[in-house]
Amino acid sequence: MKKFDGILICSDLDGTLLRDDKSISNENLEAIEYFKSEGGVFTFITGRMPYFVSDIYNTVNPNAPFGCINGGGIYDHRTQKYVWTHEIDRSVIELVEYADKNIEELGIQVNTFETLYFCRENSAMEVFRQQTGMPKINADYKEITLPIAKIVFGDEDSSKLDRLEALLKAHPRAFEFDFVRSADILFEILPKDSNKGTLLPRLAEHLNIDMNRTVALGDYNNDINMLRTAKIGIAVANAAPEAKEAADYVTVSNEEHAIAKTVSNIELGVLKI
Repeated sequence: MKKFDGILICSDLDGTLLRDDKSISNENLEAIEYFKSEGGVFTFITGRMPYFVSDIYNTVNPNAPFGCINGGGIYDHRTQKYVWTHEIDRSVIELVEYADKNIEELGIQVNTFETLYFCRENSAMEVFRQQTGMPKINADYKEITLPIAKIVFGDEDSSKLDRLEALLKAHPRAFEFDFVRSADILFEILPKDSNKGTLLPRLAEHLNIDMNRTVALGDYNNDINMLRTAKIGIAVANAAPEAKEAADYVTVSNEEHAIAKTVSNIELGVLKI
């Protein structure tokens, strides 16, 4: 019997596992290896698509598939295949067109399960590419025929995204989709009932892990459902107020090795699971 047998830790990436400069501390990496060596299962659940987490995956080396697309998929990097996906209904294009016509200069991405398309450019989309290293593949959102994973809108003016959220949630078809603010400059449309919180039990079931043995860490609004669903939800010190409110505990910041702190607290019995 090892120390962490049957325990699943799922971490968000940006603002949680990743430091502000997008690096991962040696302290976190060493703690993850120790946790795995003692029987624990470590992975992440991110809003990112699988095609731009390869470097992180190869650095962290999770010992389980990871959750992606803010709850829209489970991906096994070892086989380079999805274990499960949740496709968004194509009627979402009606909402994209509605937003495009009513809010000026709004950045628009269409994420398929294999490719990301930039459909409307602005400074937020340029920032996104700088942060992720994604190639600039342009397309008309009306002409994309591949299955769609999610829609991402971007703008550096947060008040514009507030207007966008109100506009979309008032649309007659809004009830058919879910919406989430995934970063200060990003707002997403997701399939109905698709979020990190609904994905966590699906991932635990796939791994044959009891939900009462799950720990989740996050920092932003798209982590709230995951923090509430896990047996122990932990917000980092730099988290948004809403995420802290949803969590069971608030730990150190993403700059202070939050994963290492969590593993230590489990080992010491500070976190009882």
